[in-house]
Amino acid sequence: MKTLDIRTMMVMVSVLTLLFSGLLALAGLHAGNIRGMRQWALASMCISLSMGLAYTQQTPPGNGWVVLCGATLVAIGMGLQLNGIKAFKEERSNWRLSSVLIGLVFVQSFWFSIIDPDVQVRAIVNSLAFAAMNAFCARALLVRIESPLRTAYWFTGAAFTVQAIMFLIRTAMVLSVPAGTYGIYAHLAINPVSFFIVSITQLCLTFGFVLMLNYRLATDLHKLASRDALTGALNRRSLETEAACIETRYLRTGDTLAVMLLDVDHFKSINDAYGHPVGDVVLQKLTAVIQDAVRTCDCFARYGGEEFCLLLPSTTEEQAQVMAERLRRAYAAMTIEVGGNILRSTISIGVADSTRAGLAFPGLVAAADQAMYRAKQDGRNRVVRYSELAG
Repeated sequence: MKTLDIRTMMVMVSVLTLLFSGLLALAGLHAGNIRGMRQWALASMCISLSMGLAYTQQTPPGNGWVVLCGATLVAIGMGLQLNGIKAFKEERSNWRLSSVLIGLVFVQSFWFSIIDPDVQVRAIVNSLAFAAMNAFCARALLVRIESPLRTAYWFTGAAFTVQAIMFLIRTAMVLSVPAGTYGIYAHLAINPVSFFIVSITQLCLTFGFVLMLNYRLATDLHKLASRDALTGALNRRSLETEAACIETRYLRTGDTLAVMLLDVDHFKSINDAYGHPVGDVVLQKLTAVIQDAVRTCDCFARYGGEEFCLLLPSTTEEQAQVMAERLRRAYAAMTIEVGGNILRSTISIGVADSTRAGLAFPGLVAAADQAMYRAKQDGRNRVVRYSELAG
């Protein structure tokens, strides 16, 4: 590994990282509301410039001001990477931690480059600070998350982990060499090895960021295709897909599936009296009430217009009725303020289960629809079970 030319690696990686910075910036322009891309682009630019500055330092201790700028740029770049990850995950930024580490790198680099030059001490402290920054980035990414984002998170997190380990190894190696003999271009095995590995992982990080963006865009597109834009509930097609999967599974297990169909009472009158924007608010309020009540295993969708449908796995008609009554009361108790006036609304609900209506989704929905129609006929603001229709 001693035959590796560190200067050549620095130039190549600096240029590639600068190009990736432009790629990330360009991707950020077309990423819609996805945050973090600008921070990653600026981070790549800072790290690229720092490598370019390091190229000019041929012999230790080098130009102290250039060394100070280079080390600080790396620290700023890593801080931007960490906060870019936080922004991408829609979490609160952690600039306090980043500022502390950046400040540490700046102060000690200033002292051991300008005031009392000492290449080894400076390299040790900076390596430890850089290892800590990479460890924090890895910790933010190596988390439980749904696929396919997990692949991108863990790939990028693994690259940060390798960099953190490499900086720790570099710290140990610099500690082991005689005082006054260490320099960036000194003939030590750790120099070409560490620069080679850090250079490769830096490119992997940029690739990982692009991969994270790609998966996020794919996930967002899938959500747009599967969810109702107004309420955020599943759309009808997605519900039917979920129902088909449940039906296949329950044909084997013999479990019971219940369906609940809800409809807003006098919804047309609300639209006529207050306007469609108020009608939209009514649907959104109803959605919030339902989402607060449903279980994680339940499937909730806007079925059409002011109608909503719930798939309730492992639930009987009687159990579904209990949940429906709870929803009906919660929604009836809710008030909506419109232009200083208080608007109250109610819902009618029909429930059915596979024991009486069969496991096929169209039949279940038809049965629940009949029960809901009876609830409308009987005065609205009530729950009716399909089994009650025969009586």
